[in-house]
Amino acid sequence: MRNFKKLGIDTRGRVSGKVKTICPWCDSTRGNKGDKSLSVNLDNGMYLCHHCGQKGCVPDEAEQRMREQRRATAKAKPMHYRRPTFRPESCTLSEKVERYLVEQRCLSQAAIKELRIGEADEWMPASGKKEHCICFNYFENGELVNTKYRTAKKEFKMVTDAELIPYHIDGIAHTPTCIITEGEMDAASFVTAGRNDVVSVPSGANKNLTWLDRFVPTHFEDKRLIYIAVDSDSKGLMLQQELVRRLGSERCRIVHFGPECKDANEHLVRYGVESLLICLEQAEEIPLEGAFTAEDLHEEFKMLFENGLKQGAESGWEEFDKLCTFELGRLMVVTGVPGDGKSEWVDELCLRLCLRHDWKIGFFSPENMPISYHLRKLAEKLNGVSFSQATGASLFMYEQTEQFLAANVTHLLPGDEDYSLETILEKGRQLVARRGIRILVIDPMNSLNMNLRDGETELMYYRRALNSFRRFALQNHCLLILVAHPRKMNRDALTGRKRRVEMNDIFGSSDFANKPDYCLTVHRHEESNLVTIYIDKVKYKHLGTRGSANFVYNMVNGRYSSCLIDEQKQPYNTQFDSKNWIDLRLP
Repeated sequence: MRNFKKLGIDTRGRVSGKVKTICPWCDSTRGNKGDKSLSVNLDNGMYLCHHCGQKGCVPDEAEQRMREQRRATAKAKPMHYRRPTFRPESCTLSEKVERYLVEQRCLSQAAIKELRIGEADEWMPASGKKEHCICFNYFENGELVNTKYRTAKKEFKMVTDAELIPYHIDGIAHTPTCIITEGEMDAASFVTAGRNDVVSVPSGANKNLTWLDRFVPTHFEDKRLIYIAVDSDSKGLMLQQELVRRLGSERCRIVHFGPECKDANEHLVRYGVESLLICLEQAEEIPLEGAFTAEDLHEEFKMLFENGLKQGAESGWEEFDKLCTFELGRLMVVTGVPGDGKSEWVDELCLRLCLRHDWKIGFFSPENMPISYHLRKLAEKLNGVSFSQATGASLFMYEQTEQFLAANVTHLLPGDEDYSLETILEKGRQLVARRGIRILVIDPMNSLNMNLRDGETELMYYRRALNSFRRFALQNHCLLILVAHPRKMNRDALTGRKRRVEMNDIFGSSDFANKPDYCLTVHRHEESNLVTIYIDKVKYKHLGTRGSANFVYNMVNGRYSSCLIDEQKQPYNTQFDSKNWIDLRLP
């Protein structure tokens, strides 16, 4: 709850939405008393007086308490990581290296000292011999966590088995703003310019930001402004997009270094400290949501011109991939009669996309309770065998499986059983920020509490929900998979068989067929373990087309294997693959 009364703000009995009310700061001094000049957003706590200019944010006290708890219990460094030994003498630079850093890279001696940049001879895998390197030391709470070695030929190496953390992470602890760069030299450039609140990503323009997970609640959640100051090349653009996705577009600003400069250090060398700070001052806001021009989309538009539309992410099911591939920012609806294996098939699809493309998964699946039972089902798909010591599964297999699932799968289950549409999507947004998920599964649709608004019908609710799912997928660059049950299906009076389900059979609204980017139906044949996936809709032709793919379902491990079927609908040419799964056997 937000305590508006504490600041003297009268919300007029409202608890959500936007309201105009009397400004407690200037009303007593005004001739026109009672004028409602204060605009208040009750949802996010922001307020602004259009007369005196008073503005601020009323915090959510419950959210603040949770944030403090998260900070207090923030995951410490896992003990299996190796930490190098810090040798203070390594920070005493030779004249040659110091002249290079000061004269050629224009770093100040104060910045070099602050960052404890050193030098050392280190064996480098690229050259296969010892090289003289500059050492960028990664500290957390004053303790050395990792070191990046950089040769004169720009070859890089970090300490084996050490943890990846942001460079200079201590510099942004409890600061209202921060700067994120793509390299240590760029971070040092901002320190030279007097901005100590700067970090660098540890592994360059790599869009896999798993290392960020641990630091979001402790170092980034409280930031008012975050300056994204990465390189201006295509890889830097991808890194920029992923950072904005994780940290929120509303508080991110994009730093540009000019047409002749790729990064912060190049700008510092060419134009100096004052010009670099001007780049920061002129950092660009993320364009207004929902309003775009071709200029706003220049890079993306040009990439389409140069490279064309590319096929989406493949699952590894060869026959299925011929018909359907996946793209982030999309909504997929999966249906089928109860017992035909909708959830089972979706589980495997998600694991395959995770293994092949590093798409982390978030599940809201209250019918798969307890969560440990669902994890066991996922584990059996990963291993290909029954997940039990009694059947021969090893302790090593268990440990590797647990490690994979812990890193890549998160379950949502609000403790207060608030399963409303708004709550689940907000929790999903938090998983995007804190865990980096790219797939959100809601299984099934009817597990959400249908909280109808005043005057809202069920039909209107389903339409609103589907629109919300689409917005979530687009705004968070995720694949949202919605499992929806159909109406009760009657058997054919003559054959006694049930016809296969279609999207218009889903209970609630025809929008289940109209709104999604993908519409799939899972159909299990009654006489066998044959399963057919009907691809009823793929919105964009570069991602696939309508059709059907057949699978043999393995009752032991829950895996689906691609196959062809003959005229009697019997499977043949079944493709039992292991290449798409991690090897969890003993080394």
